[in-house]
Amino acid sequence: MESFSAANFKPVVEKCAGCDRIVEQLGNQYCQTYMNPEAKWRLGLCNFATHAKPEIVVTKVRLNPLKAAKRASASKKK
Repeated sequence: MESFSAANFKPVVEKCAGCDRIVEQLGNQYCQTYMNPEAKWRLGLCNFATHAKPEIVVTKVRLNPLKAAKRASASKKK
């Protein structure tokens, strides 16, 4: 087993709690994938996080029925 403390791995941050990639060694918790977990959370969501999923925002596009009818009839003429 690899020694995380000897390989300059930094302990996990609070946002990492619940992740499947956490390994405990000598009383400290380390990320087995990334050496500095704090840096992965700096810009938002960590891409290695197994416990957090990104939110996908869906926006509805409102269609004008008159313009849609004109476009449909114009494409049939071609």
